[in-house]
Amino acid sequence: MRIARDRIITALRDRGQQARADWVERELPERVDPAKHSGLLATLHLNPADLVDAASP
Repeated sequence: MRIARDRIITALRDRGQQARADWVERELPERVDPAKHSGLLATLHLNPADLVDAASP
């Protein structure tokens, strides 16, 4: 299960966290592995279950 980077960026921008969204856009791969990036997602207060796409491989 992977998360589209764009979903993370959108969630951050919706909260007004433009600088964090810009950093995620630069630093993370297009498809984010929630297990590998669990610490980052927790720091950003994002729940991977809320971000996963139903069509995500």
